[in-house]
Amino acid sequence: MANFIFIHGTGGNPDECFYPWLREQLEKEGHNVYVPKFPTPENQSLVNWLEAFEPYWKFINSDTCFVGRSIGPMFILRLLEKTKVKVKAAFLVAGFCSDIGLPEFKPLISTFINKPFDWQKIRSSCEKFFVYNSDNDPYVPLEKGEEFAKNLGTKVIVVKG
Repeated sequence: MANFIFIHGTGGNPDECFYPWLREQLEKEGHNVYVPKFPTPENQSLVNWLEAFEPYWKFINSDTCFVGRSIGPMFILRLLEKTKVKVKAAFLVAGFCSDIGLPEFKPLISTFINKPFDWQKIRSSCEKFFVYNSDNDPYVPLEKGEEFAKNLGTKVIVVKG
């Protein structure tokens, strides 16, 4: 069975959006699901999120799948830069790898994106990437998802409406 690690978004928590439903489905199939809680929006920074993630490193192995939304995909990329293990998959929802153009979010996302990503290391640390972006997301334009997918060497899966 696989280990699934969910990474919530800015202003989010382990019980937001589709996470409770997906956790229930995966656990029914016998998978392990871990959903860390990260400081957000107050004290949201890459350093603080890495500190909060520290107890979860032991669950990363070749059967690990990451699931992240919003800032979650950027944090997953930073984890993939650091891991010594090649994980099975990363499911990345509403991800981006550069500024999204919303001044109110700049302080919350800057530490995650201000250093260039090591795309070669990231791609070599994960077998398969699945990138999902909406065609009408008010925060993350589809072009940002396309840029993200291109850097990962995959295609964006567009979710209509």
